[in-house]
Amino acid sequence: MTKQEQKFRERRVADRRSSSHKAIKELVQTRTEMLASYGKLASHQPFAQDGEVGVLLQKFCEALIDYTASAHFQLYRFIELEKERRGSVRKAAEQNYGKIVMTTKSILDFNDRYEDESALEEPDRLKTDLSGLGEIIARRIELEDKLIKELTASR
Repeated sequence: MTKQEQKFRERRVADRRSSSHKAIKELVQTRTEMLASYGKLASHQPFAQDGEVGVLLQKFCEALIDYTASAHFQLYRFIELEKERRGSVRKAAEQNYGKIVMTTKSILDFNDRYEDESALEEPDRLKTDLSGLGEIIARRIELEDKLIKELTASR
């Protein structure tokens, strides 16, 4: 391989890494916004059927979906399209992606149930569902962080 070919290859690798780092940054930003929204909603317990809780729930559901979409379209799609060539990253994705998909289903189910304020008629159910969702989100974050660790490792 000539020096010129080597420099070209290094530039392509740097461009791909730059793209993955941008995706990670966007994911972490939407994750942080979602977690802040979760905290605001959870702090309003006991839940009452009032406008404030309804607004917080709607904002949380929007942030939750933004985060979920960001993770899929920014990070996982990047790997799915085989733009990532490092074996350790692909292996981490293979080990964790199926588990992350399962959390996505739970997230979408929660959103479907609570996108309408009429769901506030059962405040105890919201408390239970929000607690369960918190555990699912924590698990998802653990899985994502394994992938992020591999993506940010300098190899």
